[in-house]
Amino acid sequence: MHSSLFRLLSISAVALPAALAKPEQIRAVQEPIFHYYLQAYPEDPSIPVMGPEATSEFFDIAGTIQSTNSSAFLNIADEESSYKTLTFADASSTDAWELEGDTIITGTASSYGRQLNFLVCQLEGQFWQVYLQTGSETPAGKTCTNFVSLHLPCLC
Repeated sequence: MHSSLFRLLSISAVALPAALAKPEQIRAVQEPIFHYYLQAYPEDPSIPVMGPEATSEFFDIAGTIQSTNSSAFLNIADEESSYKTLTFADASSTDAWELEGDTIITGTASSYGRQLNFLVCQLEGQFWQVYLQTGSETPAGKTCTNFVSLHLPCLC
């Protein structure tokens, strides 16, 4: 009985769709965006970017990802390419987001399957546009880095 309960608890703890106790920043831990944080692009708030911590936003994660700064939801566009444009919008159209430990993923049961890779393409200065990556394609003519993962700063 105890081993079955432990196994069930262990399995359910792998992906955490439940809301976090507090809003969290979302950051990258790989170059060229090491310790850059998710936020709205200052030139167009519908574009999610990785940028400096000083302008970062905080997010509630519970199937959806919602900014506590602006109340905007992080959505995934339906596109043919392997990289999917992410947008911020007033309404949620994506309920695929989960946590695996401190890593942002799309859940196994979602239409995207379990995805934990993102693509970032430089816009200007310190801002990099973020895409969900489901394969290996990249946009032509842009400076991009593939297979980036996004994380919470700490689960301590």
